[in-house]
Amino acid sequence: MNSVAPGSVASHHYFDRDVGSMAVKLLPSEYYVTTTDTVLTTVLGSCVSACLVDIDNGVAGMNHFMLPDDGDASARDQTESMRYGAYAMDVLIRELLRSGARRERLQAKVFGGGAVLANMTTLNIGDRNADFVLRYLRAERIAVAAQDLRGPYARRVCFIPSSGKAVVRKLRGQADVQTIQQEENELLRKLAAPRATAGTVRPNSIAIGDTGLLVKNKGTS
Repeated sequence: MNSVAPGSVASHHYFDRDVGSMAVKLLPSEYYVTTTDTVLTTVLGSCVSACLVDIDNGVAGMNHFMLPDDGDASARDQTESMRYGAYAMDVLIRELLRSGARRERLQAKVFGGGAVLANMTTLNIGDRNADFVLRYLRAERIAVAAQDLRGPYARRVCFIPSSGKAVVRKLRGQADVQTIQQEENELLRKLAAPRATAGTVRPNSIAIGDTGLLVKNKGTS
């Protein structure tokens, strides 16, 4: 496997007041592996994050991917490939093992896959992401210790590597949901643009037109 582009490693370090600790925030297409007590956080809509940990060896990591599988990762630059679950999971596991984790000791906690993208329910992106990550971990024989997948809401995930504990907060506020909708729609628009320009769609790819990317503001309690 090729090396990972530097931009794929999360770089937003900050002090998280909720947990009283230094933290790293992951954006879509990023991952992070640590052997310290640095907390890992992310915000998810239809995207999915896998949190993997080897408690005995003190190695943990998280990723954040947008779509389940590319089908042709070799045709894309490495940062873009991190948007896809198959590549993002491969990279996360590889970097965990490089940092001292043992594959047979890895445990996973997985989150996200919410139905938050307006007018895109027919694509079932959140469901596809959720199905993919569970199928991938089952194939790799990595135990899933906890999961919070699907549902009509976004999530904020806080993963504490030192204990393997994950704290999930459901984001139900209208402003939170609209922000996530706009961010994910913009990312999907950028993802679809090269395919529209090329005029071809591979069998396993997703083609998204302008109509499917429009966000209707819906009240959320």
